[in-house]
Amino acid sequence: MTQVVVGQSEPIESALRRFKRQVARVGIYTDYKKHQFFETPEEKRKRKEATRQRQRSRRN
Repeated sequence: MTQVVVGQSEPIESALRRFKRQVARVGIYTDYKKHQFFETPEEKRKRKEATRQRQRSRRN
């Protein structure tokens, strides 16, 4: 769980920036996107295989 403590004289914009940074670091947004729609096992296999192929082509 991500939590940001706002200081007494800290502007809300900087606290929001810290919150966004923490959310990105933990991977909450990507996890939300991944679970937003149901993915069949076949689709999941195809997506993972496509990712593997992309990574292989980048290494060479």
